[in-house]
Formats: sequence, structure tokens, C-alpha cells
Amino acid sequence: MSDCRTAIRLLWLGALWFGGAHAAATTQSPDSVRAAAEQAVRAHYALPGSRIVVTAAPRDPRLQLAACAEPLRAIVAGHAEAAPRMTVPVQCPQPGGWIVRVPLQLQLFRTVLVTNRPLLRGDGLGAADVHAEERDVTRLGYGYLENLDQVAGRTLNRAVASGSVLTPGALGGRRMVRAGDHVQMVARLGGIEVRVDGVALGSGDNGARLRVRNESSGKVVDAMVSAPGEVLALP
Repeated sequence: MSDCRTAIRLLWLGALWFGGAHAAATTQSPDSVRAAAEQAVRAHYALPGSRIVVTAAPRDPRLQLAACAEPLRAIVAGHAEAAPRMTVPVQCPQPGGWIVRVPLQLQLFRTVLVTNRPLLRGDGLGAADVHAEERDVTRLGYGYLENLDQVAGRTLNRAVASGSVLTPGALGGRRMVRAGDHVQMVARLGGIEVRVDGVALGSGDNGARLRVRNESSGKVVDAMVSAPGEVLALP
């Protein structure tokens, strides 16, 4: 009797083993689906100087996919912007194949320009005003700037706090006046306009305040940039 029980037990274990092996052979590995989605995202956003961290969410264990005889195909739309959360379709391209959407968490680190100190509207930007810092650009919805060439000769059109990521929207036009420029200083009083030559002691765009030295008298006065090469003396 005991031999009969042993035989039945062996048959039952064998059924479990071979049945499990058959199921494993006929279903697609969840890890392969996740890996295809992650690799597609890495390839899509790979740029020199970038560091990518991407993680696929665990797949619902109730979802069973037939094993695919062809290499899996993951699709990232060409116009897709990097975002903290994305969904990537993964397809089995064989006839009658399946397609699933894999949710991902993405971090895309790039070196961006960050301000060293508080800056005012009209201030010019130079190497001393910013430093490079690695940030996750998927969370920079207003954009970012990556090198000093992008800010050379530009001024700010609004105040920016220290430690802020510089954005394209924070930049105004090119500086109308640079420190050391010879400028026309205009003084208006009671309908009378007087123009004298001066030397700008600061840089700025239209509306920026700076100090200007009167070339004739040597006196330094406060002025406001009003046009390229022209400042308005302030009372």
C-alpha cells in the first residue's frame, strides 16, 4: 500500500513540475517586457552628458502573456517629452501577437545653469553669476539653460532668486549698454533736454538702472537705460 502511495505522490509531483515548466515555456517573462520598455526609454533620451534612471512598475501578476517568438518591440513616440511618469507600449510583433502598456518612472539628469546669488531685472549674466549643477530635467517644466553661450550678452527680464535654475523665459534681450561703453546721457527738466557724453559703469537692458560717469565733469550719476547706447539721467 505504501508503494502505491509513493507512486501516486511521484506522479503528482511530476505533473506539477512538468506542468509548471510547460506554463513557463508558454508565457512571456514579465522581466523581459519591463526590460524592453526601459531600454527603449534609455535609447530615446540618451544624449552626451545625460544620466538616465528609469524603472518600470511591477506588472499585474494576473496578466499572463503568451510567449513571443519574435524580439519584443517597445515604442517611444518621437515627439514624447521626458516626464517623471510615462507609459510605453511593448508589442509582440508576430502574427496574432499582443501589446501591453508598461508604466515607467523616469529621471533624466543633465547639467543646467543655477544662479549663485539673487539677480534683478535688467541684470546682465556672466560666469560669476551662475554655476553648473546636475538636476532632473523631467521636473523643470519651464525649461533650462545648459551653458554660458546661451546667456552671453543677455539680461534678465525678471528677478531671479539665488539657487534658481535659469530658464529661457527669464532672459530678456541682449544688453543695450555694457560696462565701459560710451553713452549719451540725457537729462530732462521742465521741457528742456540736455545731452552729454558719459561712460557706463554697469551693464543692462532697456529699463535697467546703472551708474554713469559724466565725461566732462567726472560726476557719477544714477541713470536708466532707454535705448542702445543711451541712458536717461535719474533725479
